Amino acid sequence: MMLKTLVIIPAFNERECIENTIKEVQSACPEVDLLVVNDCSEDDTADILRRLRVPFLDLPVNLGIGGAVQAGYRYALENGYEAAIQLDGDGQHDPRYLSEMVKTLENGDADIVIGSRFLEKEGFQSSGARRAGIRFLDRLIGLCSGVVVTDCTSGFRAVSAENIRLYAEDYPVDYPEPEAIVQAALKGARIREIPVVMRERKTGSSSIRPLHSVYYMTKVSLAILLLRLGGKRA
Repeated sequence: MMLKTLVIIPAFNERECIENTIKEVQSACPEVDLLVVNDCSEDDTADILRRLRVPFLDLPVNLGIGGAVQAGYRYALENGYEAAIQLDGDGQHDPRYLSEMVKTLENGDADIVIGSRFLEKEGFQSSGARRAGIRFLDRLIGLCSGVVVTDCTSGFRAVSAENIRLYAEDYPVDYPEPEAIVQAALKGARIREIPVVMRERKTGSSSIRPLHSVYYMTKVSLAILLLRLGGKRA
């Protein structure tokens, strides 16, 4: 029997994609529950969720991706879920991998499972500059935590009950994915990647724009180093 699993879908202004994303999850893995965290969207995302009659949290203020995901983890903790999976609302993550992620947790092979687009190099691979930045952060994570990953910025990941509790209590706020890996690894979590095919975003734009790249790399690198040194986050 599958672990009691919650799929957490953070959403900010995802009116173009959210309905299709929800229907894909329900079709690919009907055994899981889903929760959309509407991060104070300025469009009619909330109206779409009401029409679809899916469970969702309607945040009164915009918390950003970290705060929205942490709200989902708190919901999972309070409702006794044994596994939780983050899945973006913009359609980039393919829900057909959900069952494999949960199975990897069930088999005891890992405490956190990350979907990596780079293991088999299929599907959307992002720009060359962004791949170089990801490789740098992957190496920094390895040096600081001993965990070998290939796609540390992937937001497509499944976590066990123990790590639901960890992230419900403390989750990085700004560009959280690489930092969250180190946070869990330093607590002893076993982290494994599985190959996935990611799709190119059809609408909207990434929160990491060219002008923000220097800030992103500096902030995330410092946060990882401070975690390793036992200090506060950047």
